[in-house]
Amino acid sequence: MGGQPIFILSDDSSRTGGKDAQSSNIAAGKAVAEAVRTTLGPRGMDKMLVDSSGEVVITNDGATILNEMDIEHPAAQMIVEVAQTQEDEVGDGTTTAAVLAGQLLAQAEDLFEDDVHPTTIVEGYHEAARIAQEAIDDAVIEGDLDDDQLKAVAESSMTGKGTGDVGAERLAELVVETIRQVRTDDGISRDEIRVQTQVGGSSSGTKLVEGVIVDEEPVNENMPRSVEDATVAVLDMELGVREASIDAEYNITDIEQLNAAIEAEEGELRGYTEKLSEAGVDVAFVTDDIEDRVSSALAEAGILAFENVGNKDARAIARAVGAKRIGSLEDLDSDDFGSAESIGVEKYADDEFAFVEGGAEAETVTLFLRGGTDHVVDELERAISDALDVVTAAIDSGGIVPGAGATEIAIAERIRGEAAGVSGRKQLAVEAYADAVEVLPRTLARNTGMDPIDALVDLRAEYDSTGSAGIISKGQTGEVGDPIEEGVFDPAAVKREAIESATESATMIVRIDDIISAD
Repeated sequence: MGGQPIFILSDDSSRTGGKDAQSSNIAAGKAVAEAVRTTLGPRGMDKMLVDSSGEVVITNDGATILNEMDIEHPAAQMIVEVAQTQEDEVGDGTTTAAVLAGQLLAQAEDLFEDDVHPTTIVEGYHEAARIAQEAIDDAVIEGDLDDDQLKAVAESSMTGKGTGDVGAERLAELVVETIRQVRTDDGISRDEIRVQTQVGGSSSGTKLVEGVIVDEEPVNENMPRSVEDATVAVLDMELGVREASIDAEYNITDIEQLNAAIEAEEGELRGYTEKLSEAGVDVAFVTDDIEDRVSSALAEAGILAFENVGNKDARAIARAVGAKRIGSLEDLDSDDFGSAESIGVEKYADDEFAFVEGGAEAETVTLFLRGGTDHVVDELERAISDALDVVTAAIDSGGIVPGAGATEIAIAERIRGEAAGVSGRKQLAVEAYADAVEVLPRTLARNTGMDPIDALVDLRAEYDSTGSAGIISKGQTGEVGDPIEEGVFDPAAVKREAIESATESATMIVRIDDIISAD
């Protein structure tokens, strides 16, 4: 072409290729993984995240940390997606997945130095991941899960996550009790579990309510504060004077016409109370406004009412008490209403909450979380959510495996044992995968104050002699022990998902040899 250069990209674009692209991507992925690595385990540390507006989040939850970080590098964003996928699928293990993905990239970097082709690394990683999944299946503890094992799973998930003075043990009992309430022959109705938080007081005030809690207060202070054996109406309407759908003007020429108009308006307002009272309604949840005169009449009739109830809360209440959502008070039928054993209003600091308990169709349960500050309550809510998810995963998705890094040791040993049967340079990638998996027990050891190298040697030796070895947190430090005897378990689904998502993201990044970006 006459020796003239051909320009394909615009002047505003940049391109990085070859080893520079690989090094950039791997460095970004490793940096993200290192950012959450110190949060792993019961002795993991917290991170303080401050955004541009000064909003502060204090947590050691991997998904929260990565979501709050302002990450721009595309390869680093892939590690964030690993954590998000882990969170969406099983609700926990986000730090595990991110750290493993970062270590797989670190091992790939060493393999690049030995001139191992990216495709070979990818093939070796996928072969090792297959072996890892088999090792997880073999590590699953056989038999039906009892409450003690489920409590251990919940406690393992929450330990070190800012559970406050109530402690992970007590919260684990509440979590298992909550799951038991919504467990049916068809599985666990996770959507039937609600979490309500309230700042103020001790976290030991956290409790389980068999029903629904809504952040609402009575529309009139003269209304009853509690109702037993309540008939409940859920109204999708405004209890006020109806407005014309068109603009209209009315000419009033004498006082009688004015009095008639006022009486008609008063009659309409009285009608709401009369119809509800005649129908035997004790409590009304209204999704729109309640006019002041109507609220006063309802109070005189002894009816407890709430206005501007959110759609989500109204749906939950209707489902719990077995009520239909009513759009008109004409032709009311007893089938339109629900019932509850009790509905009461309780005040916490400056906030009031309506507790709807013992509904006729009650399947919904609510965990009412207390904490001294917003940060404590937020972290407690994250810990409870993770615990609920892992107990659900343990029951519905394949049982439990030994925790405390024991399953990772078993995976690494299994991969090394089968690596000899892998031909060519792919064997190097398989063995590198085993080394990467061991970063998890090494990190647990470091975070408990142990020497990670010595701990890893002891773990391998203990595994060879007993078949089960993990890092058990003891007071201010840790020691090598049997997690089964110590009651430290993790859902198998969390391990499976971490292996799968970390492998997929790492292999995707490893295969990239060109970065083209528009500035």
